[in-house]
Amino acid sequence: MRWLALPLLLAACTSVPGDTSTADRDFAKLIAGRTAGTPQSCIDLSQSNGPQVIDARRIAYHQSGRREWVSDLPEACPGLRRDVTLIVEVYGSQLCENDRFRTISPGQSIPGANCRFGKFTPFDKPRK
Repeated sequence: MRWLALPLLLAACTSVPGDTSTADRDFAKLIAGRTAGTPQSCIDLSQSNGPQVIDARRIAYHQSGRREWVSDLPEACPGLRRDVTLIVEVYGSQLCENDRFRTISPGQSIPGANCRFGKFTPFDKPRK
């Protein structure tokens, strides 16, 4: 009976939602066919939709048309997963590097720790 529990435990460990391989596949799908541009300090929120959490270190914003913006956080954000809501501190119409955000999990009422955005890298589809 003891040996049966070990394979079940190992199976559970290999199918954790949001694991690195899933995040990397999702990120690859997001930027497929796109070219990375020069990272920017700020993006215009009025032209962007999001956020889309990729993993604990990357958040994407979609800009209508051909561009995806990906912020590479300076450090991993505790609790940052696909199923959380971001509470973003926005000053004006731009979202900038070092602007802060917090996460809140479904069913919770107390947000997590402050995290910071990193630079925003544009990933563009080629012009036809």
